[in-house]
Amino acid sequence: MLMNKAFGKKGLTLITALMAVVLVVSGCGGSGGNSGSKKENWVSIEGRYTPDPETPAWQLDKKEETTELTWYVNADWWNTDFGKDVVTKKIKEDLNINIKFITGDDTKLNTFFAGGEMPDLITTFDSNSPVVQKAATWALPLNDLAEKYDPYFNKVAAQDTLNWFQLKDGKTYGYPNYSNTQEDYDSGNIPAKTAFIIRKDVYEALGKPVMGTPEEFQAVLADIKKQFPALIPLGFNSIGEGTGSLGDVLQDFIGVPLEENGGFYNRNLDEDYLTWVKAFNTVYRDGAISDDSFADDGTAFEEKVKAGKYATIMLDGTPQQGGNLQSFYSNNKGKEYIAIDGPQSTAGRKPMLNQSGITGWMISFITKKNADPAKSIQLFTYLLSEEGQMLMNYGIEGETYQVNADGTVEFLPAVKDLQMNNPDTFKKDYRMGEFMFFGHDRHKALSGDAFPDAIKQMQEWGKGKLTPHFILENINPDQGTPEARSLTAINTKWNSTLVSMIRSKDDAAYNNLLNEYKKFLDDNNWDKIVEVRNEKMKANKEKLGLK
Repeated sequence: MLMNKAFGKKGLTLITALMAVVLVVSGCGGSGGNSGSKKENWVSIEGRYTPDPETPAWQLDKKEETTELTWYVNADWWNTDFGKDVVTKKIKEDLNINIKFITGDDTKLNTFFAGGEMPDLITTFDSNSPVVQKAATWALPLNDLAEKYDPYFNKVAAQDTLNWFQLKDGKTYGYPNYSNTQEDYDSGNIPAKTAFIIRKDVYEALGKPVMGTPEEFQAVLADIKKQFPALIPLGFNSIGEGTGSLGDVLQDFIGVPLEENGGFYNRNLDEDYLTWVKAFNTVYRDGAISDDSFADDGTAFEEKVKAGKYATIMLDGTPQQGGNLQSFYSNNKGKEYIAIDGPQSTAGRKPMLNQSGITGWMISFITKKNADPAKSIQLFTYLLSEEGQMLMNYGIEGETYQVNADGTVEFLPAVKDLQMNNPDTFKKDYRMGEFMFFGHDRHKALSGDAFPDAIKQMQEWGKGKLTPHFILENINPDQGTPEARSLTAINTKWNSTLVSMIRSKDDAAYNNLLNEYKKFLDDNNWDKIVEVRNEKMKANKEKLGLK
């Protein structure tokens, strides 16, 4: 294992955890990919229904007993309620199921594999993790489930997405949400989720200033600090153990290239990007970035967004902040946040904003220990279908929404009022747009009510600025390899270096930090990592039919 002292105890702990995942998953299920294992629970549906390619199986199944399923979501923040809100109550009724949600982190996920007491369904997030890469050892193939129990699944699942997640045995085990194909990008139905936003009252009081160059950016933030002392001039997403919205998000915002000469490009060292990092450092030295911003967790950041504490924000995830932005908007008319061009490339590049890509976000699996895999693939089909997508986004026609003559969809007045003026209750009672295991933006495009009013101007600003990042998806070295361990160390080093560079007290300290990072790359297997990434980028292009 390559490691130096700079990596430290924190990195060692992370590596240990990742190795535990590798070892546990590697040891689960023996040879892997043996879908005929006796451990699998291929229940009989004799007497329940006969599969029909033209009809969803959930509409055919005559099973009277309620199916009890346990669904593990590898995220502590997931809402574990089921059957209480409009969306999940309807799912419960239509499929005659009851779901017990369990949440946790990687440690808890490992306990399932170590103990053998697997939940019926598992949702995780990192498609590059050994849990996902070894899915053939513990999950049932969706291809076989569809063939045996519900061939209608193939009508609602995207073939490009199934191909993208196909493992070496030729089968697909997990299905993601928000998997955007090239066709989805071309449709224009995918909204941008990144924006540089400013409070409207601040923007207008300053005469609608331009903030495109580093010099303009620094001057405007200095003016904000002087004229609005109660506000934090510049905010950004919570840093945590990553880079918040100051890493790849900012790189996308100013259009840093995705590749160089057809291969991997270290965007962290792009001169255009580093010019802007230096500008952020100058802004910090001018007192326009609070030290608290580097320490705030997601909750603290969200509370400040909700209270309008920031004058400007480099924001990634406008839909996730939609409730907080809407709350401030509803209570502070004329002061709402709006998107402006903000930082722009010093090299004349255009923004290349990212979205969830073809890999999507959450990835859901049906495990080999599943109590009723027939009912479980029915659930996948249901949530992916037109009926399920409309339910998850808009609720029930006639009760929560109506379809207009032109085909557009809108919430009924009482529901719209709740969404606008009481987003917390709207979320709790209806859960529309929240139960998103198989969500997709194409259905959100049907209605102006799919997103809060507070973010619509931001989404409008983002039109034409999205660029697929498919070639960069899943290109990290396989976990458990020396290159993966080195990359973990390098990422940790970069995250801390970026924060320290922005907080540097002078140019000498800034330059020393940058040079230390470059040396760290040389000392930690960087060339090997680039080789792996180049190979995976090449494979991605072949899979996507790109040159």
